[in-house]
Amino acid sequence: MSRQPPGRLGGVQIDMKAIAWDAMKKYGFKPQFENAVMREVSAIDGDNRALPRHNAQDLRALLWSSIDNFDSMDLDQMEYCVKEKNGEIHVQVAIADVDLWVPKGSRTDRHAAHNGASQYLDIVTFPMLPSKFSAGITSLLPGKDCAAMVVDYWVLPDGTIRYGTICRAYVTNYAKLVYEQVGAWLEGTGPEPEGVRAVPGLAEQIRLQHEAAVRLRQQRTGQGALDLQTIEAQAIYEKGVVKDLTVVEMNAARSLIEEFMVAANRTMMAFLSDAGIPRIERVVRVPKNWEGIVLVAAALGEKLPAQPDVQALARFLIAQKKADPERFPDLSLTVIKLMGPGEYAMLQPGSYPIGHFALAVTDYTHGTAPNRRYVDLIIQRLIKSVLDKKPSPYSVQELEDLCLWLTEQEKQSKKAERFMRKAAAAVLLRDQVGKTFTGLVTGASEKGTYVRLTTPPVEGRVMEGQKGLRVGQKISVRLLATDPYRGYIDFAYTGNA
Repeated sequence: MSRQPPGRLGGVQIDMKAIAWDAMKKYGFKPQFENAVMREVSAIDGDNRALPRHNAQDLRALLWSSIDNFDSMDLDQMEYCVKEKNGEIHVQVAIADVDLWVPKGSRTDRHAAHNGASQYLDIVTFPMLPSKFSAGITSLLPGKDCAAMVVDYWVLPDGTIRYGTICRAYVTNYAKLVYEQVGAWLEGTGPEPEGVRAVPGLAEQIRLQHEAAVRLRQQRTGQGALDLQTIEAQAIYEKGVVKDLTVVEMNAARSLIEEFMVAANRTMMAFLSDAGIPRIERVVRVPKNWEGIVLVAAALGEKLPAQPDVQALARFLIAQKKADPERFPDLSLTVIKLMGPGEYAMLQPGSYPIGHFALAVTDYTHGTAPNRRYVDLIIQRLIKSVLDKKPSPYSVQELEDLCLWLTEQEKQSKKAERFMRKAAAAVLLRDQVGKTFTGLVTGASEKGTYVRLTTPPVEGRVMEGQKGLRVGQKISVRLLATDPYRGYIDFAYTGNA
């Protein structure tokens, strides 16, 4: 059997960037900015110091830092906190003031609204905003004064939140830190990151942030926040060629940012609720297919209540993760599918929120990533209208239409991401046709039977011998074929593993 280098088909290297561009268009996104957008952006002078202060507070002396992926340049938020004498931890989250540079109705704004978010398709990132903004002017990068909206709240010793307020401010990022390095350090498995060591007092600051995050996590877990863990492999590229697949692992640093952002988003919802204006809620509804989740639990020997109960489901998931960690990602994915997707909903003043079932919270939105998600930019504009005592920049009908559009674009975004992961996996396995792998059955229905390999973390369809296979079964399969352009990976069942 002849072997070809990964990333080549018939001796010709596969252009993964071209596949990504085609995926953008296939799923309804604009892969590039129109000339009119670029002309509009090029005319802007990005000097924050020349901006009117708008009663902004000068918070540049606080020891702000950011934690993100190693290659991220579109930094949306930074964190700082102080422990008070009563044991409460006062948290401040600085969020990039994107609206300052991207006014509603501008050509740049219309492009961002169409795509709905930055699209991360492994080999190519298609930013929601031109890089002059998202990786420059509106990014909270170190070495410059940055305009921001600062959200503050208090984390009590028991992990509950006391909401603060929101203000305009000028801030400075003293350290651009990386999830993996900070996570390993906090967990005691890695050294203190150089970025932490280089800034006096930052080690103590990050440890205090970690303490606050642990409080928040424990409180939400007690309320029934779901511990879901899926396997989503990301391709590693070298000079445009797929070299490997890696799975992003949750760690203490990622958990820190997740908890801080959940609390900040809840604070923004409380602020807008108190103002009495229509707003956008991030929703994961009470599962319509709760019966399906009950049946899944029953098949594993557990009994869930007949009516939706997030705390009972959380206890079940925690027990299963401990009992069978190998199959837990697939159980998580099954539960996610049965719960249904997240969506955006317009919430009228005085209306009772639908809530976020998985997070076990009822007051939640998306407002902490305005460089990357359009709904966050909407929330920022709503907050400013309250601060400035001006009418809402959006009518109720506009908000309803935007909720529908952005929910649909998010669904399309997930399809594009899944397609690119499959395409990359197909390239990686191209030279291994005929090889046998071990994996777990992740789906078995009339629509098809699917298997997830143990190594590499790839999912494909079982095309031969699939009859009688059941979800969760550990099997051996032989790779039959791959097609990167269609995202196909086909296997034949060869026996139980």
